[in-house]
Amino acid sequence: MIYPIVAYGDSVLRKKCKDIPEDYPRLDEIIDNMWETMYNAYGVGLAAPQVGLPLRMFMIDPSPFAEDEELEESDKEQLKNLKKVFINPKIVEEEGDEWAFNEGCLSIPEIREDVFRKPVITIEYQDENFENHRETYSGLAARVIQHEYDHIEGILFTDKLSSLKKRLIKGKLANISKGKIKIDYKMRFPAAKKGR
Repeated sequence: MIYPIVAYGDSVLRKKCKDIPEDYPRLDEIIDNMWETMYNAYGVGLAAPQVGLPLRMFMIDPSPFAEDEELEESDKEQLKNLKKVFINPKIVEEEGDEWAFNEGCLSIPEIREDVFRKPVITIEYQDENFENHRETYSGLAARVIQHEYDHIEGILFTDKLSSLKKRLIKGKLANISKGKIKIDYKMRFPAAKKGR
């Protein structure tokens, strides 16, 4: 089942999400539905709050980035084979000099901006079977993880922009929350409800 993706302005996107217990009802079904939702919207990552669930879970499949000819072969291999679900994750370390990359978000369509992030992260998480993992990622893989991790902390990529950039996109953000945009996937708009 494809969920509607929650648009900018919805309060669920600002919540610090709660850990998921092992006995959480129908978690497998939620995970399957989130994969279907992400692929339907041509995303490379999706966090639970983006489908209205304030849970500490996100998934990534950055394999489309592996087509980038400018990437090293080792980076391409890592991106190709990184389809993964992260449950109750915690980034325990971020290292290196911040670098900029143009980011977008399924909850904030039609806006893309350069965001600075650290190039190397170490993350602890549980998989779908609640097995514990501790892994280190770098480059685009680290960036996709950081972007989705921010979602479960109630942070959006637009929060990381300069105050000038924020002012420049303020009108676009307001239109997104009202549903005044053209998109080819299902969305739920927080401000559109009020007018009806």
